[in-house]
Amino acid sequence: MDETVKIIFQDKTYEFPVITGTENEKAIDISRLRKETGLITLDQGFPNTGSCTSSITYMNGEKGILRYRGIPIEQLAKYSSFVETSYLLIHGRLPMSHELRAFSVLLNDQSLVHEDLQFFFQNFPRASHPMGILSSMVTALRSFYPELQDIEEEIDRTVTRLLSKVRTLAAMSYKISRGHKVVYPRPDLSYCANFLNMMFDSPVKPYEIDPEIVQALNAFWVLHADHEQNCSTSTVRMVGSGRVNLYASISAGIAALWGPLHGGANQAVIEMLEQAGRKGNNVKTLVERAKDKNDPFRLMGFGHRVYKTYDPRAKIMKEMVHRVLAKLSINDPLLDLALALEETALNDPYFIEYHLYPNVDFYSGIFLKAVGIPTNMFTVMFAIGRLPGWIAHWKEGFDDPNWKLSRPRQIYTGPSENRYIPIEER
Repeated sequence: MDETVKIIFQDKTYEFPVITGTENEKAIDISRLRKETGLITLDQGFPNTGSCTSSITYMNGEKGILRYRGIPIEQLAKYSSFVETSYLLIHGRLPMSHELRAFSVLLNDQSLVHEDLQFFFQNFPRASHPMGILSSMVTALRSFYPELQDIEEEIDRTVTRLLSKVRTLAAMSYKISRGHKVVYPRPDLSYCANFLNMMFDSPVKPYEIDPEIVQALNAFWVLHADHEQNCSTSTVRMVGSGRVNLYASISAGIAALWGPLHGGANQAVIEMLEQAGRKGNNVKTLVERAKDKNDPFRLMGFGHRVYKTYDPRAKIMKEMVHRVLAKLSINDPLLDLALALEETALNDPYFIEYHLYPNVDFYSGIFLKAVGIPTNMFTVMFAIGRLPGWIAHWKEGFDDPNWKLSRPRQIYTGPSENRYIPIEER
């Protein structure tokens, strides 16, 4: 027998069906709640609310599980490339070898951006944050490329164009902000190698591409490629539900990712560690300050809204950071401080009780710093990695004939009806 949930309100009983997902997670379908009862639900921040059904990513925060299209993140980070993982997320399956080659070629073919876009870059103030620039430039792409047509071939071309050009725009923003000559993408380089070359190559000092660093960047972007219905992904879905173009939806996702409680946390972690180092704060002091509710200090990179155990992405990032620092012969005091913080926090009763484990942001900032990415570009790196997930969720909604305009309700707590008072009587 199908499961139902009964709600008793004003002596009347209402039954609502229970929906069961692939991994046996359950949800109450309240789509008829207001129509039948006149009630709505109140769920601040939506931690108990499912906004959609999706076949893209599965998370289990209690068990530390993350899978893209059913494949564990540990396997993808070890064996897959970012391009292959992007194909998996967007198309729903791993590509055959000829499909992966065609996808890679299409990414290279679409990697150049219109020269006129440089005029946009030149007119941003020098102090502009790269995330604000990137969000604006993605919206501007709509002016240079045609509206999406409702045919599969055109959808593939459009999403591939965006996936390729965002990488180029990010590298361009970095070069222009430093007053350097823009480096164009090379057709002989892979997606990740091309990005590193566009960022760091110069006539004075040609960039030497290290396969191990390229592999590490692949893994970094794979780890960030999707994460279910987080703040930015939900934003992409909500904006997209208004049937706006893909560029506008992704631009909104970039803006949502910008905040320090979301994508900006990797930058916040580095700034916290650097500030602690400058002030000479020891690990014990930082941990005690983090536990003090009256202290505004926050231990960035610890805890997660979903994970109640060790973030599986953080385990991979931690190992990768050690390999990269050893490869580059970097002795980073920030890593020593981070390791000491982790050891102290994981053995502290407060952190154990509240399930405050390191998340992916805790180590990703150290990795990005090691390979030469400036701090204000950290969140941009996150955005490039999250792009295929955003596209996959937008496309999933676009392909769903039942995709409805998102329109949450609210509980009004303002004044009751008032009379307008003319200004001379106030």
